[in-house]
Amino acid sequence: MISIEYIHKLLDVYNQLCRPLCQQTGIPQTSLDILMFLKNNPQYKNAADIVKIRGIKANLVSIHVERLVQEGYLERREVPGDRRKTELICTRKAEHVWRQGCEIQKTFIETLFSGVPAESRKIFEQVMEQTEENLNTYQKENKKK
Repeated sequence: MISIEYIHKLLDVYNQLCRPLCQQTGIPQTSLDILMFLKNNPQYKNAADIVKIRGIKANLVSIHVERLVQEGYLERREVPGDRRKTELICTRKAEHVWRQGCEIQKTFIETLFSGVPAESRKIFEQVMEQTEENLNTYQKENKKK
C-alpha cells in the first residue's frame, strides 16, 4: 500500500529538482506546475481545467495565471463564439522554461525508477493503466447515481 509519506516524499523530491529552475526564472513552483500542465496537456486550455484536473484551488490558479500572463509566459485568448470564455495559450517565452521543465521531469522519472528492472517497471506501468481504467469505470458508474 502506498502511504501518504510516500506521496509527500515524491512531491518533495520533484519540488527539489524544480527549485533551481524556479530560482533562475523567478517563477514560483505553482506557476511552473501550471505552465508545465498547460504545455504538456494541450487539450486543457483554461483555468477551470487546471482547478479540476490539477486540484489547485481556484484563487491560487487565478493568482498564478495572472502572474504568468503579466510576465509574458501565457496569453489569454477569447474562445470563438463565446466571449465569456478565454483560453490560456503558452507563448514563445514559455518554450525555454518548458524544455527545461521537461528535462527535470525526465530526471525525476529516472531518479524514481533507478535500480528498478525494466520488467518490473513495465508491470508497474500496466498496473497504473489498469487502475486508471478502474477509476474511470467507477466514476462513470457513480455519475449515473
